[in-house]
Formats: sequence, structure tokens, C-alpha cells
Amino acid sequence: MPKLSKSMPLPVEGKSIVFNSSGVKLLLVLSEPVLADLTSFRLELLGYQVETVASGNEASASISKSAPALIIVDTMLADGDGLEWVARTRADQSTSEIPVLIFSIDTSLETVERAFHAGAQDYLISPFDPMVMEEKVERRLAVSLSSAGRKRPSAQRTTAQGATR
Repeated sequence: MPKLSKSMPLPVEGKSIVFNSSGVKLLLVLSEPVLADLTSFRLELLGYQVETVASGNEASASISKSAPALIIVDTMLADGDGLEWVARTRADQSTSEIPVLIFSIDTSLETVERAFHAGAQDYLISPFDPMVMEEKVERRLAVSLSSAGRKRPSAQRTTAQGATR
């Protein structure tokens, strides 16, 4: 089994990005307490700063205080449909660029399509393999960083050969 690491090279569009998770803020919007605790624990082991809320209203309040690098949201929230909340969040110019990963027990093609139409960039079926979750989170953050064309304190761009730019 691979060892958990805080830095991992990820290939993105012909380049490799070394992503350091230390201090990167993630927002978990999960109404199921056990899933929220397990997911938060796993992500914190990887070095992420994780805030967990159970509802869309709590998530919106958290984002207005401090924008996360990634939002992980369930399709079913304590106060309604998670995909509707995602669509509203993506429609708001101040939050439209925050990447979104959907967690769901629903494997139906209809729900997956709804998630992507709402603005999610990825979908993870729960229960999930922790290594798959880790890969999806890191890849989504690396792609977001790469497409933004800017450096963050927690990431460095590198060439495929490993030289830092």
C-alpha cells in the first residue's frame, strides 16, 4: 500500500505539478456525520486544513469568510439538494472558480449528469476507496492551479523532468 504523502507529482497537460497539501483549505459539505468524520480524518492526515459543515447554508457562510481551495459536497444535504446548492454557488461570480467534487451514494447516470451540469468537476461514489478520493482531490487541485496560471504558496510548477520553474 502506498504511503501517504503531503507532496506528490501529478501530470497535468504535459507538465508535472508537485502539489503540497499542507495548509490547503478544503470545505466538506456532508450531512452524514460518520462519512464527514472519516473523510475529514483522511484528508487531515494528508495535511489539508479541513472544515466540515452539514448544510448549504453553513457552507455559504463559511465560503463568505474564507474561500476554500476545493469544495467536497454530498448530493443530499441537511437543508436540501446538494446539486442545487452547487448550481447556485457556481452561478455566483465570487465562488464560480472554486472546484467542486461531488460525493454520492447514487450511481445513476442521471445524477452524475446533473452533478456535472450543476458545475461539479468530478464525482466520487460513496463508499469510496480512500486512495481514489486522495487522487481525485489532488488532481482537482492541481488542475485548478494549472488552469489558473498562477502559483500558490502550497504548490510549485515543475517540468516533466522535475526542474522547478
